[in-house]
Amino acid sequence: MSDLPQLQPFDAHNQKLQSEVAPSDYVNPTPEGRYNLVVIGAGPAGLVTAAGAAGLGAKVALIERELMGGDCLNVGCVPSKGVISAARAAAAVRKAAEFGVNVPADWQADFTTAMDRMRKLRADMSHHDSVARFSDLGIDVYQGSASFVSNNKVSVAGQELEFRRAVICTGARPAELPIPGLKECGALTNETVFSLTELPKSMAVIGGGPIGSEMAQSFARLGCAVTQIEMADHILAREDPDAALIVQDAMTTDGVDFQLKATTKRLKQQDGRTAVVYEQGGSEHEVVVDKVLVGIGRSPNVSDLNLDGIGVEFDERTGIKVNDRLQTSNRNIYAAGDVCSKFKFTHSADFLARIVIQNTLFHGRAKASALTIPWCTYTSPELAHVGLTAEAASADGIEVDTFTVDLKDVDRAVLDGQTDGFVRAHVRRGTDEIVGATIVAEDAGNMINEITLAMTLNRRVPKWKKVLRLAKGVGLSAIGSTIHPYPTQAEAIRRLGDLYNRTRLTPFVKRLFARWLAWTR
Repeated sequence: MSDLPQLQPFDAHNQKLQSEVAPSDYVNPTPEGRYNLVVIGAGPAGLVTAAGAAGLGAKVALIERELMGGDCLNVGCVPSKGVISAARAAAAVRKAAEFGVNVPADWQADFTTAMDRMRKLRADMSHHDSVARFSDLGIDVYQGSASFVSNNKVSVAGQELEFRRAVICTGARPAELPIPGLKECGALTNETVFSLTELPKSMAVIGGGPIGSEMAQSFARLGCAVTQIEMADHILAREDPDAALIVQDAMTTDGVDFQLKATTKRLKQQDGRTAVVYEQGGSEHEVVVDKVLVGIGRSPNVSDLNLDGIGVEFDERTGIKVNDRLQTSNRNIYAAGDVCSKFKFTHSADFLARIVIQNTLFHGRAKASALTIPWCTYTSPELAHVGLTAEAASADGIEVDTFTVDLKDVDRAVLDGQTDGFVRAHVRRGTDEIVGATIVAEDAGNMINEITLAMTLNRRVPKWKKVLRLAKGVGLSAIGSTIHPYPTQAEAIRRLGDLYNRTRLTPFVKRLFARWLAWTR
C-alpha cells in the first residue's frame, strides 16, 4: 500500500504506475567515479536533460525523491487531459441532437469509469518515464532526497555523488495559501484531485487560472455543480480579455457558476460538507459544497537542497535565480524547468533542458531568451497564445498592427458548430513580422504551432541581413501565400495573411494599378 496521495486509490493501475516510476524493490547503484552531470528531479526537465546527456556519452546520475515523470505524468498534463477528454465526450453527447443524433434523455456520464480509464492510460504511458528505461539508457538512477554537500558533491540515501556539473530540475508544488480552514476541510489540489473515484455533487474551485478553469469546466460537464471563485473580473487574467470571455461564456453554458471580483476568506466544516466564505462587493457570501479544489499558486521546490550552503541564490516564491544560460550563482550548478522559469509548462521544460545540455557539457552559449514559447489552456474552446499581447508590445515600446479573423466567418467552424472564437496576430508596424498571436478555438493548441514556427524562423534571421535585405524572415505575408486545405479551421490563419497583404494595396499603389490596366486594355 502506498501512502503517496498521487497513487490513490492504490488499485491495479496505480500499482503498475508505481512499479514503473518508483519501484519499491529498487536498489540504488553504488557511485563509481565522478559524474559529468548529476540531475536532481525526474520531471520533464530532468528526464530530457539526463537522457540527452547520456545519449551524447556523458556519465549521468538522476535523482528523484518521489515519482519519475514529475507533475506532468502523475498529477498534471497526463491525468488532466484524460479527465478533459472524458468531459468533452460528455459535452458532445449533450449537443448530439443539434447534429441530428438522438440519445436517451436519461443518459449519464460515468465519472468512476472515466477516472478508471484515466488511471489505466497514465499507467500504460508510464514506461516512457520509468526507472528501468532510464537505467537502460546508461543512467544511474537514485531514489531519495538530494542535498548538496559541496560545490561538487551531492548526497542521496546515504551516498555521496561527485560531479562536474549539476542541474536542479525539482519543479514546483501547489502553494500553501493563507486561507483559514483550507487544510482542515481537506481541500484538493492538482496532486489529489485525480485520486477521486466518485463525482462530488458540488465543488468550489478557487482560482480562475488554467488549472482551475480546465477542471471547473470538466467537472461541470461530468455532472458536478461547480462554483468558481476568482479575484479578477474574468478568468484567465493574463490572456486577452475578449479571448478569456469567450471561454468564460462557454463554461457558463456548461453550468459553471462564476463568482468574480471575489476573495476567498475562509473555509469551515458544516454538516460533513465545506462552507466557502468569500468577500464580494464589500460583503461576505457563502457557498456550501462537497469538495473544494484550489487551482491557484505554485511554489518552487527549493527546500532541503542546502542551496544556501553552496551559494545558489533563490527565492521561496519565484525559485532559483539563473542567468540567460540557466546557470545559477554557483558556476557549477544549473537549473531548468518550473523551479526557475516563469513558463511553467512541460514543453518549455523540455527545451530549457536542451539548453542546459549544451551549456553544461560543451561550454555552450545557448540562451533561454532565444526560445519562442507558446502555451494553451485546454478548456473548450481552447485558448492558445504565443509571443506578446498588444498591451505587452506597447509596454515594450513596440508599435503593432493587429489582424483578427472571427471563426463565425470560417466555413469549417460554421459546419462544425464551433463559431465562438477567433484567430488574432500582432505584427510589428510597417512589417509582416509577427510579435504575438492568440487563438480561441476547439483545436487552438494545434493551430498555434504554425504561427510559432513562423516566429521562430524569423528570429533566426540576423537583423543586419533583414536591414540589408539579404534575407527575409517568415511573416504574416508568407503565411497568407501558403495554401491550406479547404475546409479547415486553420484556414483562418491563412486569412490573417490575406488581411495583412491587403494593407499593402495603398491608395497610391491602387491608382498605379488602375492606370496600368487602363493603358493595357
